[in-house]
Amino acid sequence: MPTPLLSLKGMTKRYPSVVACNEVSLDIQRGEIHAVLGENGAGKSTLMKMIYGSVQPDAGAIEFLGQTVSISNPKEARRLGINMVFQHFNLFDTLTVAQNVWLGLDQSFDLQTVSQKIIEKASAYGLDIDPQRPVYNLSVGEMQRVEIIRALLSDPKLLILDEPTSVLTPQAVDKLFTVLRQLVLEGCSIVYISHKLHEIRELCHLCTVMRSGRVTGVCDPRQETNQTLSQMMIGAQPVQLIKRDSAPQQIVLQVDQLQLQSEDQFGIDLKDLTFQVRRGEVVGIAGVSGNGQRELLYALSGEDTRSQHASIAIEGQSVGAWGPQQRRRLGLHFVPDERLGRGAVPSMSLAHNLLLTRTDNVHASGWIRWKQLKLHAQRIIDQFQVKAQGPQALAQSLSGGNLQKFIVGREIDAKPNLLIVSQPTWGVDVGAAAQIRSAILQLRDAGCAVLIISEELEELLELSDRMHVMSQGRLSPSMNRADADVQTIGTWMSGLWDQAVEMRA
Repeated sequence: MPTPLLSLKGMTKRYPSVVACNEVSLDIQRGEIHAVLGENGAGKSTLMKMIYGSVQPDAGAIEFLGQTVSISNPKEARRLGINMVFQHFNLFDTLTVAQNVWLGLDQSFDLQTVSQKIIEKASAYGLDIDPQRPVYNLSVGEMQRVEIIRALLSDPKLLILDEPTSVLTPQAVDKLFTVLRQLVLEGCSIVYISHKLHEIRELCHLCTVMRSGRVTGVCDPRQETNQTLSQMMIGAQPVQLIKRDSAPQQIVLQVDQLQLQSEDQFGIDLKDLTFQVRRGEVVGIAGVSGNGQRELLYALSGEDTRSQHASIAIEGQSVGAWGPQQRRRLGLHFVPDERLGRGAVPSMSLAHNLLLTRTDNVHASGWIRWKQLKLHAQRIIDQFQVKAQGPQALAQSLSGGNLQKFIVGREIDAKPNLLIVSQPTWGVDVGAAAQIRSAILQLRDAGCAVLIISEELEELLELSDRMHVMSQGRLSPSMNRADADVQTIGTWMSGLWDQAVEMRA
């Protein structure tokens, strides 16, 4: 066998309450796309961070290009030719896209040159972004584009990608795969982390499976099925979704000619949006991130109260000018796409985070019932199989997928009349994703009205009874799930639905 580009030997990382990686050994060959697969909390992210130098191992050795190396920090990793796109982004909010990218390079280029390189790379990869935009007003999807472009501009020998396609259209995914294959032909190796099993089977040459911090198997994913990969990853088949035909009833959410100018100079204005969600149905909104989804979410949740009062109604009550707490009294619960900072306070415990949207455990006098609060948080942890050190665990100590399970569980547990969820299973493993989706369908069957906004087309096709597509602040007509397919939705993401609707008429 040729000398691997990267060889890990006995990598171990211990934390006070858990062994995140336990004697992990792994080889990455030159010109190889190597998947690392595992459920949330399996140790994948910790292992990648040790390769990238942002976490130091307690034991083990790293060989790169046949030489034993000590990677003390990400700068040293980049100098060696290793770069990484994290699932949780490493960007400075107050700086522009160009400034953030420039900080991640060797700074041999001036800022103007970097801006031009961003434009060229973004255009080539279908990841368009304005280099002069400040990061604080980018959507989550646009932030991911910045991270990918920054990594690619460093011309890495080894590129680590963590959930890179979660915010791309099917056409853009195909284009990215073409680029990744070309990088491999040019000698770059790629470590690919994704919970989309069909992507791993289509793209990757080899797959290492991790469970509970250990390597449990290595396979050629091209010879496997989604079912066999799931079995290797979680030790069992994921929960099978049981989706009954919907029986929509009365309207719970009515949006009528919603027009709203974005407060952000780089944002997207909402243009005459009209749609409804009925009790007992799931309505999905698809679209590439940054097309007005954030502005719509803020308007629906009550974070933005500038809407015409009658343009948004819940249970027949106009709420356009109401804040979140008033809307919550009508039964609205909401899961944002930003887990840390919006869905949960990083430095607070899970029990304290439960208080953000729930008052079940607060006495009428204002005193918190601590015992009941902890038991309540533990019940959600158990029900949604959240890997955490109990109700006192800080939100920031959980993996992204486990925190997502807790946040979604917190809102579903409230038994809402209307549930609005943004990116319900972003970065969540196949087993946990199936569990969250099953819980959403059970909520629908119990009579809840559910609105899902997601870039995960397969998820929307699996869950939705009806679908819309959002593009440049506009909303397509409603499409029944039976009439929807990936190609049509992908085309509509470019705003090209008017002609298709006319032809169907």
